[in-house]
Amino acid sequence: MIFNLSATPDFDFLTQFAHYVGSPVHNNVMAIPEHLGKGYIRKLCFGQAFKMTLHQYTLQEDLIIKRNASGQGNELITIFFYSNEQSLGIAFDNSLPVLFSQQDDSAIQVTSNDLNSTIRFPAHYHIHYMVIAVSAAYLNTLLALNSANSVIQTITGSGNSFLFFESMTAEMKLSLKHIASVDMNDNLSHFYMQIKVQELIYLLFRQLASRESILHQSINSADAERLLHIRSEVLSDLSVPPVLSELAQVAAMSETKLKQLFKQTFGDTIYSYYQQARMQEAAFLLRQGKRSVAEVGYELGFSNLSHFSRLFEKHYGLNPKRFSTQG
Repeated sequence: MIFNLSATPDFDFLTQFAHYVGSPVHNNVMAIPEHLGKGYIRKLCFGQAFKMTLHQYTLQEDLIIKRNASGQGNELITIFFYSNEQSLGIAFDNSLPVLFSQQDDSAIQVTSNDLNSTIRFPAHYHIHYMVIAVSAAYLNTLLALNSANSVIQTITGSGNSFLFFESMTAEMKLSLKHIASVDMNDNLSHFYMQIKVQELIYLLFRQLASRESILHQSINSADAERLLHIRSEVLSDLSVPPVLSELAQVAAMSETKLKQLFKQTFGDTIYSYYQQARMQEAAFLLRQGKRSVAEVGYELGFSNLSHFSRLFEKHYGLNPKRFSTQG
């Protein structure tokens, strides 16, 4: 199932999607028709410039949502929280979506509404995600910062093109769980939901505020797509360190531009991002309990196991052997 939308200032996802699948909307909730699956989509408005849409469903077929920039201007910022162990696919140039999340790695995407995007949700898996649409002006008021780094200045500024990804913390996952379980028949539920959504925004911007303040480079859909492919290349074989010159050729960018845009988008250098993913994979394999520390180290390209142990302990506070025995 493919749903195309145009990100115009007056676009309303719930209304348009309900019309597309032929399902009525009652009190800002649309139930997924039985022939398509089960679950619901709920919309809440906390003001003209601050809205939230919650998606909770399991579908009989893949759902592909294609968002096209309208070119009409749209001051709303989109913040996308995806919390699910099943990988989703993301693309920015109408190509086949690239698998994004890995194992329990959830995705947060913050983007201006002038980028095209394609997101693929797999069939037969429970899908749980939330989209916040908020204007830059309202967000600026909400954050009430006396000073901000370049990331937050870019997001809350006017007319900027941007794309930022963040990982989801345990606190964020818990907030999403609370939001999904609220009894909307409670008279104070709307108020509670607004508080929880603001809490999520706080937790996200606390992470974004910790990023290094660097000069922002404007980004377009083609750049965004190339960056996703580079990320995929970096993570495709964690036993082999990334080579910048080779990645720059794949991206059809200069090494300088690739380094700048990758760090800006993902919040870390290419090598540090690779090393972090390498340690996360090591932790995942050790928790499985099916491989020894040596086997995990060698599988991830470490010829020196002492170096592997030191690096792992730096990331997790325990050496691999002790980590593998923890419950």
